[in-house]
Amino acid sequence: MNRLVKKSVSNFFALKIPSKSLCTGVVKVPGSNVAEILNENEKENTTSNSIKQYDIAIVGGGMVGMALASFLASVPMTKQLSVAIIDSNPALSGSMSIKKEDPPDPRVSTVTPATISFMKDAGAWKYVEQNRHAYFDKMQVWDYTGLGYARYNARDVNKDLLGYVAENKVLHSALLSCIQDSDFKRTIYPLRLNSMTLNRSSMSLVEENMSSRESSSAQGQCARLQLSDGNSIYAKLVVGADGGKSRVRELAGFKTTGWNYSQNAIICTVEHPSENRCAWQRFLPTGPIALLPIGDKFSNIVWTMSPTESNQRKSITEEEFLKDVNSALDYGCGPHPTSSLSGTRDVFSWFQMDTTVSANESFEVPPKIT
Repeated sequence: MNRLVKKSVSNFFALKIPSKSLCTGVVKVPGSNVAEILNENEKENTTSNSIKQYDIAIVGGGMVGMALASFLASVPMTKQLSVAIIDSNPALSGSMSIKKEDPPDPRVSTVTPATISFMKDAGAWKYVEQNRHAYFDKMQVWDYTGLGYARYNARDVNKDLLGYVAENKVLHSALLSCIQDSDFKRTIYPLRLNSMTLNRSSMSLVEENMSSRESSSAQGQCARLQLSDGNSIYAKLVVGADGGKSRVRELAGFKTTGWNYSQNAIICTVEHPSENRCAWQRFLPTGPIALLPIGDKFSNIVWTMSPTESNQRKSITEEEFLKDVNSALDYGCGPHPTSSLSGTRDVFSWFQMDTTVSANESFEVPPKIT
């Protein structure tokens, strides 16, 4: 029986953050407390022993924040540091329950060999291997015009694979398990960050051009973080790993510039009659569609399109949606390519490139979703 989980993602949005140090003035956030810069008198009044102090406070316990924590826990130089992890996700306080018999979650990540190496060094990859994940050793990329295609194979670079695809919850659970099974000195606060108070002398030493004596005296000074339960903690270093709408970035006063691409993406899980070991991507007039293997005869679809198309496809039946997906990955909008991009060398004779084994392989149609 075919199983499909369909979910729409919000509009794509690009964010540009100018390079600057932490703010040096008062930052007011609507509907919240104020992140201030402490003066000398305030510093003396906020060194109470009743407030816990940490070497590092990681705000955000998602994949990025937990990856940093697991790395700190695995390195002898940093594993002795005291770390606070601030995230209101209740799953961080216990263990995440992942059942292999459940359909895969549509939110997945592609893991490169470099990331796999990092997770192995941190001791987290063994937990990923206990759950559903899939490797891919081939890739095929083409567009709707039928002018050409590109194929990649791991053996072209003397590798066994090009990467893995795993559900975000599997990666997150693996990183959390890695930390829980270590003797790492961490405290998880299942709370939100309300306000943040930064010491002036803890600002960027480059921008302020402080003397070596001043920088030495600033090492013991901390930022004060007020949590949603009213309590506060101190931290020598604050890491903002709390996503695109980062509260840390907001409170620290980093200004950003962004723009909307007017594109949505539909992500879903689909099932094939047989296992898929190739990553497929086809560029269509309104955006690309990708088909990524995630194991157990399942694949993940990421289909980028206009908001109008997205709204229309969210309202159609599952059968109609599957028909549209198969069309988008096959003859929809245009013909199959008849030659690979390497076959256009005569046209681009000025462009020298090495021919790999996979460059001469024939175009393949992605596996049907039934």
